[in-house]
Order: sequence, then structure tokens, then C-alpha cells
Amino acid sequence: MELGMIGLGRMGGNMAKRIKQAGHTVVGYDRDPAVSDVGSLEELVQRLNAPRAVWVMVPAGDPTRETIDRLGELLDAGDVVVDGGNSHYQDDQKHAELLAERGIGFVDAGVSGGVWGLQNGYALMVGGGDEHVKQLMPIFEALKPEGEYGFVHAGAVGAGHFAKMVHNGIEYGMMQAFAEGWELLEASGVVNNVPETFRSWREGTVIRSWLLDLADRALKEDPELAQLKGYAQDSGEGRWTVQAAVDLAVPLPVITASLFARFASRQDDSPAMKMIAALRNQFGGHAVETLKGADSPGADVTPPQS
Repeated sequence: MELGMIGLGRMGGNMAKRIKQAGHTVVGYDRDPAVSDVGSLEELVQRLNAPRAVWVMVPAGDPTRETIDRLGELLDAGDVVVDGGNSHYQDDQKHAELLAERGIGFVDAGVSGGVWGLQNGYALMVGGGDEHVKQLMPIFEALKPEGEYGFVHAGAVGAGHFAKMVHNGIEYGMMQAFAEGWELLEASGVVNNVPETFRSWREGTVIRSWLLDLADRALKEDPELAQLKGYAQDSGEGRWTVQAAVDLAVPLPVITASLFARFASRQDDSPAMKMIAALRNQFGGHAVETLKGADSPGADVTPPQS
């Protein structure tokens, strides 16, 4: 099968390689001419035989919207576009409607696998019509891991990206739990071999997982994580997961807390923690750390009389 791949960065480039390894033909386009097979989207479309399949693997938001708009002008009825980036699921219906006006199919694909996907395969969560998903199955089969797992046709347009959004929200919560457990072990003064403790959990425990394997790998490279700063970015999908929970009145306390922990990590001197320190000092006389040269605030441990 032939596939046009737009966006040959870390994910898109490795996905193109895996598809080629399965015996398919990939024509790639990227803004970087050093990795691109063609010089423009027009040339990419011309190189493909009808019915064409084009996979968009560019950043979510305007880059994806602009690319899909342009493909709507270039492609023909019977062709199909896959959005494999981290787009918001509510954008998918708009893109599908735009392309459907010209008889072009649309499939949204949530993709998980990161830098290990080339070797191990990519988990795929797709949304779209049955006929369009069937048209793309040779590509999905090439990308997914071997065996029965790693692929789901989750539902109609938007379902793939919604499933991937929730997947990433769960990932946030799992990572936060491992991180908090690691910090508590380090602080305990009881456990003196934290890396080996994490390593021991990789077999025979109910928390064994790929994330635990990766934690073990990280601790093997840097046992105290001393080379890292306690700063964690969020991809955006964690925010979308929490917002969807608000919209649907579904309680997500763990995922929400893990998202807010990411925000806290970006503060060198948390304003909220300053207020907490001040209040603890005021009601309980607890010691506070002050900036050099500043007067330590007083404390009134007696509640005001009403």
C-alpha cells in the first residue's frame, strides 16, 4: 500500500520507517528538506496513486488545521486523510465535515509508543467510518505491535483522539503515583536502597508495568535523579481530560491532582506555598523560612474571639 506521511519528526519519521519495513511505500513530506522526499504537499499528492491515503503527523492546532485545509483542496473523492497527531477530539468532526464536502474520508488516530514505537510497535486508537478504517488497515497492521493487542477502532470520528486523551490522563496519574512513592522512599531514612527496591517490583507485584520498567531504567542511570530538575511539562491532553470530566460531571480526583502537580513543578518559589506558610505561622506559630534580611512575621496562636 502507498501512504503519504506529512511530518517526519521524531514520531512521524519512525512511523514511516516501520511502515516501510512492513513492505509498504511511504512518500514523506517535511518542512526540513533534508528528510523530505518531496518539496511540497502538491508534489506529495501527485506522487501517490488514487485512492490516496495521507497521514498528518504535525503539531496539534493551527499546523494541523492548515494542513488538512490544504489537503482538502488537493485530494480527490475516495481519498482518505488520517490525523495522527494529538488533536482535540472536538476538532475532528470539523475536519471530517470539511473533507466530506469533497468526498474525502477522515480518520482520527491516537498514537502511543513514543521513541520505542519503531522497535515495539505503536498502540493505535482510531475513530472514523468502517469503510475508511478498513481502507487503512494495512497501515494500522504495520504500525501496531505484533499480536492481538495495540489496536482499537474506538468508534466514530473523534473517538480515537478521545480514547488517547483519556489514555494520557491515566498515564499522568500512574506517573504521579510512582513519583510520590519514590520521594517517600528517599525521605524515609528506613529504605537505604531505593533503586533496587523499584527494580524488585518489576516481577511478582501488582504494580509491575512498562512505566515501572522505565523508572528502573532512569534510576539505574542516575540513582538519586540528581541530574534532573523537578520540572515537568504537560502535553495538553491532561488538561483536556480534566475539562472533559468537568463537562460530563465525571469525578477524576487522581488525574486532576496529577495535572496540578505538573503546574506546581514549574514554580521555583510557589506563591501558594508562601500563603500556606504564612497561615501556618499565624495560627500555629510554626517556623517559616524568610528571604535574607526580611523580618520574620509574628504569630498569634490564639484564635480571634467572635
